[in-house]
Amino acid sequence: MIARKFALITGGTSGIGLELAKLFAADGYNLVIVARDQQELDGVSSELSQLHPIEVITIQKDLFNPEAPHEVIDALKAKQITLNVLVNNAGQGVYGEFITNDLDRELAIVQLNINACIVLTKYVLKDMVARNSGKILNVSSIAGKIPGPYQAVYHGTKAFVHFFSEAIRNEIRDTNVTVTSLLPGATDTDFFNKADMEASKMVQEGDLADPADVARDGYKALMDGKDMIISGFKNKMQVAMSNVMSDSKATDTLRKQQEPVNKS
Repeated sequence: MIARKFALITGGTSGIGLELAKLFAADGYNLVIVARDQQELDGVSSELSQLHPIEVITIQKDLFNPEAPHEVIDALKAKQITLNVLVNNAGQGVYGEFITNDLDRELAIVQLNINACIVLTKYVLKDMVARNSGKILNVSSIAGKIPGPYQAVYHGTKAFVHFFSEAIRNEIRDTNVTVTSLLPGATDTDFFNKADMEASKMVQEGDLADPADVARDGYKALMDGKDMIISGFKNKMQVAMSNVMSDSKATDTLRKQQEPVNKS
């Protein structure tokens, strides 16, 4: 029997998004997966629908495009899909000194990490509140808790995602709708390659988390209705330490982790 509950996941063909899709599928959720590459979408759709008695709908959109989130909404309306869960997972960063990074690329990161999240959340949350039912998981990062030299724009966008999530959760606290913020640390995904960050100490010398572990933490927190979850003991400790440091000290500490390994 096909389940009728639906979860939409952006960036659901790789990394944390893919691992979340697997968890939702195993729990009987139909899926709407949004990503840029139709071949990857088809592969994930085929795999999950063969493993589980669910429907997998794919929407090929590039959320770097300002019109794309609105087109995703139009596609949902056309298919008359009511979402039980929204997962805003798609996100990228750009590595390097702010004064030398390409401005257009940085603005594209803002579009993807912030604007797309706002548009999709606005539409879905209105419907969830009207029904008094639903869950939203916004994938932020511990980067949103600590200023990040060499990733200034990325850290800024993730701070927005986290505090945006906290604020709207408070606004709807008298409803049965929940908003959960997931804060992973450095995770073994394609993020660092896309951000041109593979030369950083964090990647070269760091211990990257398994995206499946991060997804499990986020999924459990979402289902439990928690406001936020920092994934991984090491990351919990890093955020706790940064909370008792001055901002400048915490920033200096992170700078050492994120600077290029060959930087003099």
